[in-house]
Amino acid sequence: MSEFLLLLGKLFITFFKIGTFGFGGGYGMISMIQFDVVDSRKWMTSTEFADILAVSQMTPGPISINCATYVGYTASHTLATNPETGGFMDPTWAGILGSCFATFALCLPTILLMIGVILWLFKNRDNKYVKHALSSLKPVVVGLIFSAGVLMMNGENFIDWVSVIICAVVFVMTYFFSLNPIYLIILCGAFGYIYY
Repeated sequence: MSEFLLLLGKLFITFFKIGTFGFGGGYGMISMIQFDVVDSRKWMTSTEFADILAVSQMTPGPISINCATYVGYTASHTLATNPETGGFMDPTWAGILGSCFATFALCLPTILLMIGVILWLFKNRDNKYVKHALSSLKPVVVGLIFSAGVLMMNGENFIDWVSVIICAVVFVMTYFFSLNPIYLIILCGAFGYIYY
């Protein structure tokens, strides 16, 4: 049992560190996760990590969080099924506990940072500089979202006009007719599946 508690502590520290210093989004964290999990801690082989990475890409959610969940499960499950260290807990429950520790540790730095930023913003919301900064961020966010959409509408060497038309129709349906975006996503996905 003490080895399992030690493993949970190592999982937490490892993924908290990755969550703190893992800049560049989920794909930027993959090399850090691989270094700690495969090379340093030897919790799994590189083949097992490649399999976990493939499953993380196929399942919904950010790849780094999915990867942390599967690594935590695999490392804890492996320890619980080992004849020398196992027997203290059902391997499935050990894996679930390990996945919870790893996932929470990866998300915790972001949660703490966002709480700090939100508290600071609420404390200074009447400050004229903060108001100006926040109001100037709105068009930037809209521009970033728009540019991401434009990049997705580009084909290899041409503009995909079907995507442009779909984008315009979806905009009209949401802005003027207040249609639920979830229905539009499902309809566009079905159309894309049939058309392409």
